[in-house]
Amino acid sequence: MPLSDIWKLAFALVLVATIVTSACARAPSRSAPPGELRRLVISALGLYAIGGLAALTHHSALAALVSGAGIGTAALAAWLSRGHDPEDPPGGDDPVEEPPPPDPDGVPRLDWDAFERAFREYARRQRPPSPAGRDQLVD
Repeated sequence: MPLSDIWKLAFALVLVATIVTSACARAPSRSAPPGELRRLVISALGLYAIGGLAALTHHSALAALVSGAGIGTAALAAWLSRGHDPEDPPGGDDPVEEPPPPDPDGVPRLDWDAFERAFREYARRQRPPSPAGRDQLVD
């Protein structure tokens, strides 16, 4: 195996290890401030752009090193963003959900017998006719 292939493979393994470590390592106690994270991401994007320009000008070793630095910077930003913010709820990552209502649909049960009794009483009561109804009957 040629030496150029060995260093490419080793470099790729280092980059993969960096990405996996940023995703799986224990998160820092506090998240980095948003301004610092933004600067890290902009730096990573700048390194990617420089690496792309180096690749276009056929400087492959420089392109690989600068792009690798961009990947490392982005992985660092991802790891720093995983910390806890002071606004996070204490004792857990997600807020605890409330228990579901006792009825499956969450609507209280309706006493239909009482409803029908009240409706019959309402229908039987005497009330004066509507003035609009009187006008229609006179015509």
